[in-house]
Amino acid sequence: MPVRIIVGAQWGDEGKGKVVDLLAEHADIVARYQGGANAGHTVCIGEKTYVLHLIPSGIFHPHITCVIGNGAVIDPAALLSEIDQLQQAGIDINGRLLVSHNAHLIMPYHKMLDTIREKTADKIGTTGRGIGPAYIDKFMRCGIRIVDLLDRDILAKKLAANIAEKNQILARVYGETAIDVDKVIAAYQEFDIKIDPFITDTAVYLNTALKNNKRIIAEGAQGALLDVDHGTYPFVTSSNPTAGGACTGLGIPPTSVETIIGIMKAYSTRVGNGPFPTELHDETGESLRTLGHEFGATTGRPRRCGWFDAVATRYSAMINGITKLVVTKVDVLDGLETIRVCVGYEVNGRQLKSFPTDVKTLERVTPVYEDFEGWKTPLASTRHWEDLPKAARTYLRALGELTGTELWMISVGPRRDQTLLVV
Repeated sequence: MPVRIIVGAQWGDEGKGKVVDLLAEHADIVARYQGGANAGHTVCIGEKTYVLHLIPSGIFHPHITCVIGNGAVIDPAALLSEIDQLQQAGIDINGRLLVSHNAHLIMPYHKMLDTIREKTADKIGTTGRGIGPAYIDKFMRCGIRIVDLLDRDILAKKLAANIAEKNQILARVYGETAIDVDKVIAAYQEFDIKIDPFITDTAVYLNTALKNNKRIIAEGAQGALLDVDHGTYPFVTSSNPTAGGACTGLGIPPTSVETIIGIMKAYSTRVGNGPFPTELHDETGESLRTLGHEFGATTGRPRRCGWFDAVATRYSAMINGITKLVVTKVDVLDGLETIRVCVGYEVNGRQLKSFPTDVKTLERVTPVYEDFEGWKTPLASTRHWEDLPKAARTYLRALGELTGTELWMISVGPRRDQTLLVV
């Protein structure tokens, strides 16, 4: 069972990129299983910082093969730009990047529809990258897959039908300029020529690798609380970042999974709209945002910040089956006298027994807090668990206990060497 699944246990932005990069040293393959260029995985190597959106975070290890699975949606411009940026940085990707022929493509009309929707009163705070509309077409069974690029006639027929329908909405309802079918076909066939060397049946590739006992890291984007089925619907992403999404998004069997590693910050953040019970609207929240550099890696939007929510994270651990816990950005809390953790929810004086995923209830909850003593000591240079201040170890142990997970690793900074194994 050589597969490790990396999931975000909160609302995304937990530091999955750093953890995947670290664990990739002892793996053979890193495979992205869902989402699109709405993700932003940041990896710091020495003094250099890289932000990835589609390409898996293992790409910086020369021995790693990176896979973008069928569960992802591909923006051609974003993928080609990312490939170009890596090559300019001296990262060799030849023979090391594989893209599923069954992955769906984001089309120009997807981005237009996404942007228009976000201008309405019903906006949910998406990145405007066309992710949701692309998944809508996928499940409407009218999406364009990479394999469709191989046959111009099939591509033209599908696109003509799709664009005729989308133009009805874009031109007649919103007054947007109608999309030219021929221009889209030409642009995407040019894309096909450029990415053809990377395209393969990744499900066959991964299952062959499993038979050969290759070590695979399945990398998720976003976080479990944004899962379209299990998150705070409708303020969610359009795919399944939870562990179950790895199997469908890569075409690998559940029996191949060895462990599920949950990544969570030492506090909470959220981007976009939706309920956030522990959100701070005061100086402490602003301090967390500033010290934690809490601005979206994809959009630059400021993240909403709050105290660690053990109720939400315990729910996330349950639905994912998290077996190991990694806590990131512990150093951001260095200057606090007191650190609060939400240990329960109350509604009208009644304590809830579980995390409510319906928005109306979640918006009404009152967090029940437990206070912990701060350590008031910089942690960035600490390299061993036993060298952490007692207050820091007490706080971190509590996060593991409150979420029902095994505390395995913590991060006290963005670099690879600022990571400690818990003993």
